[in-house]
Amino acid sequence: MLFHVRMDVRIPHDMDADVKADLVAREKAYAQEVQRSGAWPHLWRIVGEYANVSIFDVESNDALHDVLSALPLFPYMDITVTPLAKHPSAIGD
Repeated sequence: MLFHVRMDVRIPHDMDADVKADLVAREKAYAQEVQRSGAWPHLWRIVGEYANVSIFDVESNDALHDVLSALPLFPYMDITVTPLAKHPSAIGD
């Protein structure tokens, strides 16, 4: 199943710098692990924002929830999920 996911990150401004650096490093490592697995085939930054849009390819709603909720930055994100379906005019997969 394909999902379009927008993630807006809202780390508190008063978070300790070392805690923030560790959190961001763990987020990057986990995101790259999920990308290598094939479950996160597309990840784009939104220009001028601490946000991204992504395409996830997972087997179910629950699988997507598991991936997203395991993100170290998950507690600091506003996430919008849109399920995707093949368009009848699309010529490719």
